[in-house]
Amino acid sequence: MASVTDEDVEQVRALVAAIPEGQVTTYGDLASAVGLSSPRIVGWIMRTDSADLPWHRVISASGRPAAHLAGRQLERLRGEGVPIRDGRVALRECRWTPPEG
Repeated sequence: MASVTDEDVEQVRALVAAIPEGQVTTYGDLASAVGLSSPRIVGWIMRTDSADLPWHRVISASGRPAAHLAGRQLERLRGEGVPIRDGRVALRECRWTPPEG
């Protein structure tokens, strides 16, 4: 991802760190807030640099977790009181909108 700057990475990290417990945001919400062209860039940043962050609070716009993370992610979110129905986060009830950067 040649077009991603260190500043972009730091902005995404700061926003993920700011997501309140019991709430979630989407990859697209984060991309818009930071001014990135695609939610996929946020996904790439999260895959490479999020172990120390509340990564489980970032979800796709469909409300479905990534298949390889679903068990762990939904378990953590349930523990924070996030509403989950049929394996999907009820975004309307717990979506956090990051401030525009």
